[in-house]
Amino acid sequence: MRTTYLVCYDISNDKRLRRVFKLCKNFGNHLQYSVFECDLNPAEKAEMERRLTEIIHHQEDQVLFVLLGATEHRGSRVISALGSSYTKMEEPCYVF
Repeated sequence: MRTTYLVCYDISNDKRLRRVFKLCKNFGNHLQYSVFECDLNPAEKAEMERRLTEIIHHQEDQVLFVLLGATEHRGSRVISALGSSYTKMEEPCYVF
């Protein structure tokens, strides 16, 4: 069964930030600078967590997995925004 997670991160080092971004991009859809929506089965989530654990500095960085529920029968994801309107990220985001 696939489950949807909102994966958000705060990484204090630019090199690690780029590595985390690239890894998350392989697992989900880029929504906003440090936010991804990932539909993962249990093995994929464990693999993502394992790989993130190898990248981040555990005293300085943070990665959050917010459970949004099962992907089955959920219908379309609706995203609304306050302030600037939400734009689906089709283009790559470059972090310098």
